[in-house]
Amino acid sequence: MADDKRTLRARMRALRDEFAMTIGGVIQPPAALLARFAPGVTVSSYVPVGSEADPTAIAWAAREAGCRIVLPHVTSRESPVRFFVWEPEHALVDGPLGLRQPDDSGPECNPQIVLTPLLAFDPAMNRLGQGAGHYDRVFARLPDAWRIGVAWSVQRVEALAVDSWDMPLHGVVTEAAAYGDLAE
Repeated sequence: MADDKRTLRARMRALRDEFAMTIGGVIQPPAALLARFAPGVTVSSYVPVGSEADPTAIAWAAREAGCRIVLPHVTSRESPVRFFVWEPEHALVDGPLGLRQPDDSGPECNPQIVLTPLLAFDPAMNRLGQGAGHYDRVFARLPDAWRIGVAWSVQRVEALAVDSWDMPLHGVVTEAAAYGDLAE
């Protein structure tokens, strides 16, 4: 199964890279997600790496609705993800794995809505990540958080193999449609 996931990851990265070069842009928030944004809600976003779908428009909509924005911070492939409050005037620093992240001197805060990058997703809202398990551990630590994948439409596959620790997403938003609890 590990070889199958490794092969699928490589194929999906190549497909995502090609699609992102052609389409580009950011993913717009669907109405069902906008309805969850309110003052006092903490939303984690991320700075896209390479051809990952860009959640910037979603994060700005959350911020305009009064949400607190946090960004992930990691120190190694094995370390847990920590979330630090981020404001537009705060500089980002280089992290491992090509990440741009806040430094760890600001307030740490767990999100209620987690925007997550991914390599693939299926109709059951299963996701295939990069393989380090960072978001799997976040989802296990924050089981009540609303888990939202941000992806390109070409990243949707018919079915994904799941492991016992995998937690499905509540929804996925792409440039073309919204799925799961976000579907309209």
